[in-house]
Amino acid sequence: MAHKVLVIGSGFAGLSAACHLAAQGFKVTVLEKNDSAGGRARKFETDGFVFDMGPSWYWMPDVFESFFNHFGKKVSDYYDLKRLDPSYTVFFNDGDVMQVPAGIEALEAMFEHYEPGSTPRLRKFLSEARYKYEVGMRDFVQKPSHSIVEFADWRIASSMFKLQMFTSMAKHVRSLFKNEKLRQLLEFPVLFLGATPENTPALYSLMNYADMALGTWYPMGGMHKIVEGMVSLAKELGVTIELSAEVDHIEVPNGHATNVRTKDGRTFAADIVVGGADYHHIENNLLDDKQRNYSEAYWQKRTMAPSSLLYYVGLNKRLNNLRHHNLFFDEDFGRHAHEIYENPKWPEKPLFYASVPSITDPSVAPEGCENLFLLIPVAPGLEDTPEIRNKYYHMVMDRLEQRSGQTIRDSVVYIRSYAHADFVKDYHAFKGNAYGLANTLLQTAFLKPKMKSKKVANLYYTGQLTVPGPGVPPSLISGEVVAREIARDYAI
Repeated sequence: MAHKVLVIGSGFAGLSAACHLAAQGFKVTVLEKNDSAGGRARKFETDGFVFDMGPSWYWMPDVFESFFNHFGKKVSDYYDLKRLDPSYTVFFNDGDVMQVPAGIEALEAMFEHYEPGSTPRLRKFLSEARYKYEVGMRDFVQKPSHSIVEFADWRIASSMFKLQMFTSMAKHVRSLFKNEKLRQLLEFPVLFLGATPENTPALYSLMNYADMALGTWYPMGGMHKIVEGMVSLAKELGVTIELSAEVDHIEVPNGHATNVRTKDGRTFAADIVVGGADYHHIENNLLDDKQRNYSEAYWQKRTMAPSSLLYYVGLNKRLNNLRHHNLFFDEDFGRHAHEIYENPKWPEKPLFYASVPSITDPSVAPEGCENLFLLIPVAPGLEDTPEIRNKYYHMVMDRLEQRSGQTIRDSVVYIRSYAHADFVKDYHAFKGNAYGLANTLLQTAFLKPKMKSKKVANLYYTGQLTVPGPGVPPSLISGEVVAREIARDYAI
């Protein structure tokens, strides 16, 4: 008889784990708190607008393709991908607008424009970044990271220096490029990893390879199309998905989880439990004290990736001078990073991001209208009030209107904000975080919270608070890794 697995949470990691486990013969049920699947990648629709609630960048297309290929499928079986060109636009404080092109030759020309003679250094940077990406994806992220022993292989250990695990991203970038705009361009992806570029290992220049070589893509219909594809695949594999089934307690008699109870009074029996919801929430709210891997003091000492202040805005007109993805670096990059990581507080002059997916995809807004998504990365654990949200909405809109040379607020027909309190309410997110655990050197690989419970024999964890880390592709991989560990432990 097939082992019964309960997966708590239907985010990318939970759905990935469910698919991989079902394909290996487990009987899988997913319990989802909310009324739709996808976790942070849910969507909502109103007045003809379709808003992706969370992730909006589609990087590392090979990871998505690999996921579906594992089941004999292709990405194109579920959604249509379009590569964006330019990949994104960066607005600077001197009025300069940098269009980051999709092709390498055009990228080299852009670098030459900002820093003559930089092409050889860009090629060196991307070559090293490619090595990190390929080795990292092959040798590191696929490991469950139970202990340091997994990394004792000489080939892996020796590569850690070539991967620049012990050099900071800032030092690496600044050793190659003098132009401050190029430096900011190369450092921006790590802003969401949980530390300043000065405290993030240069290993993560692999993100630049993903960005500049593999490209920025968009699934037509929105990022939620990925979720829809995964749900369709999961059901085809025999997975049962229970929506509006918030887990209230995990029963653990004799060190073995047997039943999972939901708030509406239902009980689900389990041979194996996979926690794809917030790790801290599962430990502190669903288990008894003696069954936890980590104390509250441990969690309070963790460095978290940022939270976000988001705005979903519907406009009754089309916008000019913006692209699908727009980064506003028109204030001090270092100061904002400091206000997220070093001295956590609401930023005085934040950088922000604006996405206008309706430029690429007319289906996400009514005809003649625009779908606008705004994001400010902020420190987790901050006070979140309507007054603060209103203040930052107008602060961002002032700059968006100024930099893009048009009025916007007078055309707003719908607006919804989303921040710390919402992340806690909807996802039980620790400190209202949006991206999980920071990828600092001391929180990498086997130094992250463990994928397998030390106290409960059949309890496992997956997602952005365990290995390999935050982001959509890592979450997909996390689900695959935990499924592989379960199959090994249960000899399937």
